[in-house]
Amino acid sequence: MEEVIPQTIMILGIPVRDTVVSTWVTMAFIVILVWLLRKTLPTSLEMFIEFMRDLISNVLDGLPADPYLPFIGTLAVFLIVANNISVVPVLVSPTRDINTPLALAILVFFAVHYFGIRRKGLWGYLKKQLSPLIVLDIVGQVSRTMSLSLRLFGNMIAGEIIVAVIYRLVKPIAPLPLIALGLITGVLQAYVFVMLATSAIAAAVRDD
Repeated sequence: MEEVIPQTIMILGIPVRDTVVSTWVTMAFIVILVWLLRKTLPTSLEMFIEFMRDLISNVLDGLPADPYLPFIGTLAVFLIVANNISVVPVLVSPTRDINTPLALAILVFFAVHYFGIRRKGLWGYLKKQLSPLIVLDIVGQVSRTMSLSLRLFGNMIAGEIIVAVIYRLVKPIAPLPLIALGLITGVLQAYVFVMLATSAIAAAVRDD
């Protein structure tokens, strides 16, 4: 199953994982795409921003979404592209490497506390955290971080394995419907990850 295992390639004599290269390509693609849309179809960006603002507002239960929109919106765009960039020949999905989902989950972990402190102040936020069940709270936060990363990684690697197996068993044309299904799954997994991250942030910033 070499097709789904991250491979090491040499760039200027430096060993680099192919998923890291795909991450670079993903970031470059997003920057170029946003620049082109700003020049040609700025209304499409406005529609996406409004969609994300409404989505975040619903989870935040009425709190203003703008303070959290840059982080959550960037997370959504990156995941949508990263989960589906493997449709491009020679590129692989960065999220099939456990390091990428884990890095994103750790970002969410720190973002939760950052936004909580920024909204309630350091002491106000700590008062909420310093409860008799603080040990369980810590375990829950660590478990949430691991769950975020493993859920994304597991679903993405499962899709890659299914397509690779069917590609070996039947004609090359047969996996095409599965690739289309994989695109839908990639968007869905991005949505799930973003919603879980938003829910975690909402729990930190909402008033009790």
